[in-house]
Amino acid sequence: MFTGNPAGRFVVLFCSVFWFGLAHSADEVRVGALYPLSGQVAKSGEDTVNAIRLAVDIINNKYPDLGVPFAATEGLPALGNAKITLLIADHQGSPETGAAEAERLIVQQKAVALIGAFHSSVAATSSQVAERMGVPYISGESEASTLTERGFKWFFRTTPSSRTQARDFFTFLRELNKGSKDQVRTIAVVHENTLWGQEFAKSVEGYLPEFSDFKLVADISYQQGTADVTSEVQRLIAAKPDVVFHASYDAEAILFARTYKQYKFSPRGVMAIGAAFGSSAFRQALGPDANFYLIREHWSRDLASKNRVVAQVAKLYRDRFGKDMDGTPARAFSAMMTLADAINRAGSADPKKIRDALAATNLAPDKLIMPWTGIRFDQTGQNDLTRGIFVQTLDGAPRMVWPFDQAAAKLVWPRPAGR
Repeated sequence: MFTGNPAGRFVVLFCSVFWFGLAHSADEVRVGALYPLSGQVAKSGEDTVNAIRLAVDIINNKYPDLGVPFAATEGLPALGNAKITLLIADHQGSPETGAAEAERLIVQQKAVALIGAFHSSVAATSSQVAERMGVPYISGESEASTLTERGFKWFFRTTPSSRTQARDFFTFLRELNKGSKDQVRTIAVVHENTLWGQEFAKSVEGYLPEFSDFKLVADISYQQGTADVTSEVQRLIAAKPDVVFHASYDAEAILFARTYKQYKFSPRGVMAIGAAFGSSAFRQALGPDANFYLIREHWSRDLASKNRVVAQVAKLYRDRFGKDMDGTPARAFSAMMTLADAINRAGSADPKKIRDALAATNLAPDKLIMPWTGIRFDQTGQNDLTRGIFVQTLDGAPRMVWPFDQAAAKLVWPRPAGR
């Protein structure tokens, strides 16, 4: 792996010696978590890390009334009740910082597995480090399709890719059009210009031949971190789309919503991929103006009516951190529980054994808080048992409105003018 690179061979030797010793220790299993805890998405990053903290707390301590794996025990039973030690690193939304932090967590902090990284661009670079050093990496929320198309053997993703999610946008609209006289026909895509946004826009365009009843009238890319989206909104006004598909992080999602209101841009619907338009940060910043946005989500508190564990975990999260759990924290929680399950089945803190256990994962839906049919990784490391929902913020709370036959609230469509 590091032929001709003495420094690289030393790192592999160092890590191998450490991991051999740790695999026989019953004290702790060290897991590194890479997330943005400063910068424009710091609030969402902290919310996501808090969900991982909650998962680790449940694994390490007893919660006898909670119906999730490891709640009835303390620690990982197959490792002599070893506790997970969570090592948290702030990558600041920077791919370069993410890569450096991944190496630091592995070499200096002796992490035997990594979880991250919210940003797909950071997951791309930090997982390259993990792949090179032979350390398993699990992502619960980084969605760019290419992450599981690189031929990596140490990367696993529980959440669906942006390509899978893009299809749900079209499926939703096609169902909406059934029996409706006011048909949705034209679409604009607005996306930030890093890997995640680019992959979403590419996925949308890739589905247009299959969903030929829709026409793309604008593809608008903007610089992540921009402080002014006036020109982008003016282009949307000129294009006059029926709906807008969005891929934006927190700060820009808030900025776009405010600019839409300022210029009275009022398409029939604004539909978003990812957490930003449905996050607590978005709702807190905009108040009533956060209502009626549609978010292609993975989780909703409305699922509690069919899964009591959803309500239990959501209550623990709110009691612990003072805010409601959203979809991205729920996904990160699930990824951490999946990693713990693999470590326990491996019966070891040896990264190779953990990697092999992850590859063999087959979790049933009754073990999850997600609306999926399970967690099982294909040969690329992608969970192939995911399923999507749409939520709409109504009266300040995200409510599940699709699939229509499982909706907990009635969809408000079209979006009220001026909102």
